[in-house]
Amino acid sequence: MKNLLMAAAVVAFSATSVFAQETKPAANPDGDTPAVATPSDQNATAPVEGANSFTEDQAKDRIVEAGYADVTELKLDDQGVWQAKATKDGKPVMVSMDYQGNVVAK
Repeated sequence: MKNLLMAAAVVAFSATSVFAQETKPAANPDGDTPAVATPSDQNATAPVEGANSFTEDQAKDRIVEAGYADVTELKLDDQGVWQAKATKDGKPVMVSMDYQGNVVAK
């Protein structure tokens, strides 16, 4: 019985020391990525998955403002990213717009 209690104490102590060593990632102190992107300031990892509050009309307008034309088949996917067909410089492209407003071609 004494060995069982000793083993339980060792396991409990080692488990708490493991949890004590876990650290959460630090927040970015620079804050360089805006909550909403502008045409001149995009998130480098775009498109970013997340709850998208842009309406279809707003998404289309933002895609056009980013230099794309003939935006068609605009649909919000299950990751919160607007997907569409468009043209840029006369060439067909697939374009995405995330919840931050980042517009990127695939």
